[in-house]
Amino acid sequence: MTKLRMGIIGMGNMGSDHAKKLINGAVPEVELTAVSEMDVSRLEACGSYLPETVARFGGAKELMDSGLCDAVIIATPHYEHPRLAIMAFSKGLHVLCEKPAGVYTKQVREMNEQAQGSGLVFGMMFNQRTNPMYRKMHELVNGGELGAMKRVNWIITDWYRSQAYYDSGSWRATWAGEGGGVLINQCPHNIDLLQWICGMPEKVRAFRHEGKWHHIEVEDDVTAYMEYANGATGVFVTTTADLPGTNRLEITLEMGKLVCENDTLTLHKLSQNEREFCFGSKDGFSRPEVTVSVVPVEGDNSQHLGVIKSFARAVLHGEPLIAGGEEGIHSLGLSNAMHLSSWLGETVTLPVDEDAYLEELNKRIAASKRKEANPVLFSVDGSFGS
Repeated sequence: MTKLRMGIIGMGNMGSDHAKKLINGAVPEVELTAVSEMDVSRLEACGSYLPETVARFGGAKELMDSGLCDAVIIATPHYEHPRLAIMAFSKGLHVLCEKPAGVYTKQVREMNEQAQGSGLVFGMMFNQRTNPMYRKMHELVNGGELGAMKRVNWIITDWYRSQAYYDSGSWRATWAGEGGGVLINQCPHNIDLLQWICGMPEKVRAFRHEGKWHHIEVEDDVTAYMEYANGATGVFVTTTADLPGTNRLEITLEMGKLVCENDTLTLHKLSQNEREFCFGSKDGFSRPEVTVSVVPVEGDNSQHLGVIKSFARAVLHGEPLIAGGEEGIHSLGLSNAMHLSSWLGETVTLPVDEDAYLEELNKRIAASKRKEANPVLFSVDGSFGS
């Protein structure tokens, strides 16, 4: 196999964006051979830019049974991700899944088990892991040079969305169709990075506001407090309503502080470990010296195309993935914990109680209001850089 024959399931905003880039040769290792879309008008719209060599199907099963693909990208509404991934594994197809892995961890756990038993390549579209600044933060925090983490704060409020965005699909911003709001749609990237860089917390207390800034039934404003096993704490703040928004990730460690903001990674490094200084200093007001420097970062911020290329190379040459598909359960477990904490009004421990979460989610699905909407596609250029 010299090229990976790829099919795309779901031709909404992300699926159509992937298709347009792949047919233009953005990933030489990949040949787009088929797409599927249940919405007839969207499927017909594909004809305006897809070459005749790319087959079009009205359903995912038809695409998978066509024999035209070695692998699929799943870019459908969230609830469908595990079901379609499991179907693809059963048909011998490699899977690259858009975020999130699913809506609830019990569903995703079954997907992971099927993936592990299949022997096939399974990747997750955590494109922010290609960002050189986040990769450098991961290296510095986990390398030991800066000591143990003491605190992490992430204000990520530049996921702005207008009401038109939420009105663009009947599934959007509903418990029955999407399974949540900003935590399940925009922030899987940030929550994945948070746990990838800092590890998983042990406890979470979250405060979510549903339909605070938009006419929607799911959350669009969240503040969460986290506690880690070593005593470190964290705060995560997000919304889709702030203009201008903020994207500031600050991690304090024993030997200093990392700040990632405005496309710059800054290190405030102490001359001595704070814990040693605290108990060794004879002066109650003294402080160790601090050196402030911009951390040089290297590498291409290749985003989605980088993940697709990595996935293709994993299939073709056995190279490592940027993000393994099984890792998607970690960030989902953290966002599930934030939902459950807010619903119950109490601190929850991780791993999240899957049965309790699903019980509460099903209550909201049962009360979810059906929404009529004419499907609209938007350009996603510049919408995933946070």
